[in-house]
Amino acid sequence: MQRIGMVIKLNADKVAEYKRLHADVWPEVLDMIKQCNIRNYTIFLREPENLLFSYYEYTGDDYAADQAKMAAHPKTQEWWSVCMPCQKPLDTAKDGEWWIEMEDVFHLD
Repeated sequence: MQRIGMVIKLNADKVAEYKRLHADVWPEVLDMIKQCNIRNYTIFLREPENLLFSYYEYTGDDYAADQAKMAAHPKTQEWWSVCMPCQKPLDTAKDGEWWIEMEDVFHLD
């Protein structure tokens, strides 16, 4: 199992919309997340800084292939097109980075 943590900013004027969207995530998107071997997926919000932190556990054996499968899924693409305008990359993001993966420095089971 691989633990993944990522961070991004949330536009201040989109906080309520983002919370509303995630209170009722589309079933097709949830199913695709599971099909791509992602478990224990959680998104945290830190206000007033409006930082989003996501955490999930990857249980598959080909992370790149599962991420490509998810990215190719039409309903997931539609979901991302609704959510992405709510978000903005950190100032330190590299070209093409959206959610920025974080280093796993400590874990206690």
